[in-house]
Amino acid sequence: MPELLLELFSEEIPARMQARAAEDLQRLMGEALKGAGLQAASLRTLYGPRRLTLVAELPEGTAEVREERRGPRADATGPALEGFLRSTGLTRDQLETREVKGTAYLYAVIHRPGRPTPAVLAEIIPNLLRRFPWPKSMRWGGTSGFIWVRPLKRILCLFNGAVVPFSLANGEDDGHGLVAANLTEGHRILSPGAFAVADYADYAAQLAGRHVVIDPAERAKLVRDGIAALAAAEGVEVVPDEGLVAEVAGLVEWPVPLLGRIDDAFMDLPPELMRTTMRVNQRYFALRRPDGTAAPFFAVVSNIAAKDGGRAVVGGNERVLRARLSDARFFWDLDRRQTLESYLPKLDGVVFHAKLGSQGQRVRRLERLARWLAGRLGADPSLAARAARLAKADLATGLVGEFPELQGIIGRYYAAKDGEDPRVAEAVAAHYRPMGPGDSVPEEPVAVAVALADKLDQLAGFFAADERPTGSGDPYALRRAALGVIRILRENGLRLSLSDALAEAFFGYPQAVGMTAEPEFGMAVAQEAMKNGFRPDPKSDHPPMVAAFAAGLLDFLADRLRVQLRAEGERHDVLAATFSAGGGDDLVRLLARASALRGFLEGEDGANLLAAARRAANILRIEDKKDGPHRPETDPALFAAEEERALSAALDAALPKAHAALAAEDDGAAMLALAELRAPVDAFFDKVVVNDADARLRRNRLGLLARLRDAIDQVADFSKIEG
Repeated sequence: MPELLLELFSEEIPARMQARAAEDLQRLMGEALKGAGLQAASLRTLYGPRRLTLVAELPEGTAEVREERRGPRADATGPALEGFLRSTGLTRDQLETREVKGTAYLYAVIHRPGRPTPAVLAEIIPNLLRRFPWPKSMRWGGTSGFIWVRPLKRILCLFNGAVVPFSLANGEDDGHGLVAANLTEGHRILSPGAFAVADYADYAAQLAGRHVVIDPAERAKLVRDGIAALAAAEGVEVVPDEGLVAEVAGLVEWPVPLLGRIDDAFMDLPPELMRTTMRVNQRYFALRRPDGTAAPFFAVVSNIAAKDGGRAVVGGNERVLRARLSDARFFWDLDRRQTLESYLPKLDGVVFHAKLGSQGQRVRRLERLARWLAGRLGADPSLAARAARLAKADLATGLVGEFPELQGIIGRYYAAKDGEDPRVAEAVAAHYRPMGPGDSVPEEPVAVAVALADKLDQLAGFFAADERPTGSGDPYALRRAALGVIRILRENGLRLSLSDALAEAFFGYPQAVGMTAEPEFGMAVAQEAMKNGFRPDPKSDHPPMVAAFAAGLLDFLADRLRVQLRAEGERHDVLAATFSAGGGDDLVRLLARASALRGFLEGEDGANLLAAARRAANILRIEDKKDGPHRPETDPALFAAEEERALSAALDAALPKAHAALAAEDDGAAMLALAELRAPVDAFFDKVVVNDADARLRRNRLGLLARLRDAIDQVADFSKIEG
């Protein structure tokens, strides 16, 4: 097939936007081609600092189209007729009238002759470029309204080796005078100037000869392998940072890795501080020794192959890094002139959220909640409270103000300097974790208590203030906080009543205990939980509104857990069935029961019992609408068939066993107790007519099915099981 080559050559595109722009170009071009009747045999994109490139194989032209469409009645007027005319692109006079079963209808006979591909491309590409979805774009020079991420300099567009003739002019807008041609440019410094290309192979070869690596994966490999080789020559290794590799690959067209040296005067700084300074400010790679300690080197990737081997480039970057590290040392030394705790008063003047008070107030809530959690997680309550008190103090330091990425990490260093217990210092650093899917969870009990307190307070506060996530956004990262709670509990195997913990977090806010005039605090979530069927337990230690609020927030956590399990390839429907059956809010306990249920359902007994449970539920749902609800009660004297008596006896035997097994947290035994129901249930449905003509027998049999349903529901709500 003939080849399409499109290159959009501009000034430097921000590295963070390049990959998404290439995806958008491929998607939009694919949609436009399909809409025009062209099916691409292949379509791929490449990107770099100054260019987006698309290569595709397309047919020579579009196929001839001939179709007939039936429209409204022949006497139709108004919107019906107008809509049909718009959809066909015809006028009323071009429509035919035909009679179908005695009624006259309008017909459109559409004939579109085939068109050459270059003519189609000349139409769709300018329209595509005018509506390209850059996150940020700009206008430049002249009076044109055309916008791009950075000034667009050239458009290269070839089909089958010939230029596709089009321009970006649109009426009186000259589109900056941009027209398609066969020209592109090489490296800005090493190979400046325009040159012509004939096709993609020629394009790629000439660019490579002009110091441009067009494949982003190849540039990333050159960066990664190049700095690794330089590090190995010095007996050190690169600190892994794929995000920085991708970013640097988006900054250079001709990657030339170089190694610089860090002044020994700065090697006593925390390695995290040096790495952050180098990464954030200069896009340098940090290196470390085999034992994990910081190495006195950094790697930089140049965009030119200098004649002196890069000595001048390295020297300049070493001078810049000295200045950056000098700034970092200034804050490091200044902050340590006082204790970490002495920064706490400043947090009273830092707003956490307009509806939730200051960071100082939040610290006091965390201190209280961490102490409460510690007593339930096997941690020292006084150490947990102390760590929670200090956890946010470094937010007021100069160093964290300069490098927010180091919050918690710097607090650990300052706490250790002040002589705090090592567990307290570690908890200060670890309480933000996990920061993402690839981050580990805290394991030390004190750190676990503070990390949970941080996330539970965040969830309770924002949900109570009705600042919940929406389908379009999660500005307060509440989904991440929920997943953090879930991962900490799961990966540490911690037994905790989430309802109690959420209620305790809620009570930490003055609005929740009547100290402020905000009666709506938490009400939206509580009322929604009530509408969804939640009914507070009269024996609960919490007021009904608080119990309902905790239940609503627990639903959010359960939903996040289902998303996580789906991502892990687990059966989220089994989890939903377990949650719906009740049995508490201990996440580890519910997951264990879900695992046992999954294993049970994968066996023959479980599959058959599931089918029987669904059959019973369907019968009860239909009959309850007639004269229900039918209570799970039976009269043995009305059993007319042996199968009824056998099922009733099986239920009498299985229920106590299942209850006892669940109470002992022996989920496998509970499933075995249910498995004993399989044979009598199969026999009942095989031999017994539930809707007997005798109303007494019918109601008694429906009561028996209600007993079966309730027995199964003690373990799981089988109606939630998919498939």
